[in-house]
Amino acid sequence: MAVTLESGSSSSRTAVREVHLEHLDRNLADLQGYQRALIVFRLRGAVVGQAGLPVLDGQVSLSRLRASLPLTAWPVWKQLMNADPHPERPLPSASIVVCTRDRPDELARCLPGLRRHAADGHEVIIVDNCPSDDRTERLVASYPEFRYVQEPRPGLDIARNRGLRVARGEIVAFTDDDAQVDPGWLQALLRNLDDPTVAVVTGLTLPLELETEAQQYFEWTNAFGRGFVRREFDIGSQDPLASGQVGAGVNMAIRRSAIEEVGWFDEALDGGTLTRSGGDQELFYRVLIRGHRIVYEPRALVWHQHRREWDALRRTLYGYGVGVFAWWTRALFVERELTVLKRGPVWFWQHHTCNLLRALFRRPDHVPLDLAWAEFWGALAGPGSYLRARRKVARQAGMMAEDQESDPGTSRAAASAADARPELIPRLGSERR
Repeated sequence: MAVTLESGSSSSRTAVREVHLEHLDRNLADLQGYQRALIVFRLRGAVVGQAGLPVLDGQVSLSRLRASLPLTAWPVWKQLMNADPHPERPLPSASIVVCTRDRPDELARCLPGLRRHAADGHEVIIVDNCPSDDRTERLVASYPEFRYVQEPRPGLDIARNRGLRVARGEIVAFTDDDAQVDPGWLQALLRNLDDPTVAVVTGLTLPLELETEAQQYFEWTNAFGRGFVRREFDIGSQDPLASGQVGAGVNMAIRRSAIEEVGWFDEALDGGTLTRSGGDQELFYRVLIRGHRIVYEPRALVWHQHRREWDALRRTLYGYGVGVFAWWTRALFVERELTVLKRGPVWFWQHHTCNLLRALFRRPDHVPLDLAWAEFWGALAGPGSYLRARRKVARQAGMMAEDQESDPGTSRAAASAADARPELIPRLGSERR
């Protein structure tokens, strides 16, 4: 797809609509005000493909919908061949963790979809990360079936680890506060964890809306989805330094016993820290190099609310640039992954530098210049950001632990410090394959 948008330019709206192949017998109507539609095709509840189609006179014609069906042929075939022979077999109970920080409006749209899972006997935990007020606590209080946990130290991976520690289930599923889960989401994840060699399952994530230029650009260039066919990954089939290809943290389930073996989330990574992202990819990397398997299951569907504003998109892409080179820095120094010394410069040149040059010289299909600059500078900042974040996390944990020793039980922060175990922030060079 051509990428020629510039920040501040106007963009047509794109509707997001679902079409069930069992009932494909009429035009898709009621699309006034939209110029295009992202059509999500489903068969027997599972997503089997998507297509971007023009909207004419407020509708997408049946002939255009049918002309797009070849896009779904392979996913449909794979679904029929890999159908679960025992779909009604009992599944293990799980804990669902949602980490949030000062976003009660987004969380309010996320929580209703989790109620059905709580009704099925699964634990739902809301980790309120370093809140500035009690709005999230009051919101969660209106859902008595959910558990509320406050984590005073800022950082997404810190909140994820807190959720893992307090969860009662052997399987812990994660989604984000700006996402909404499909009804069959959790069951689809759990069906893949019957195999004890599978440590992590990720799922398909699609856009909840594409109303703005920023949302459309993000989806066309940085989408969370990894296709519509189930895939299995291990060290033999997947380059662990490209672990972002296996899925994303907005939609994943983790086996606790495997995480206790490979290590917890690195608390110097991801949102709320200097590194801004990368915590999920770094964990996937360790899962793979320790010999475990990861499954991508597109039946496990989550709808994500992409950032509406261009400035927010720019900050997100800057954070992605920081995060990749931050977790690669960890791989180099902690895991002694020497291939980073080759991969890092090559990727920086082929992706970040070439994108920037194409934008500067306005080559066809170039990335918008401000976004190219953002990722470029983010990548440069990544290694230093990780080293500073490690020092900050270690210092913070040490100070809180001292507080608890001097006056145990005086605060939630002190209790949290007791959880900041040394393995969460391993010393540089302390790990080997």
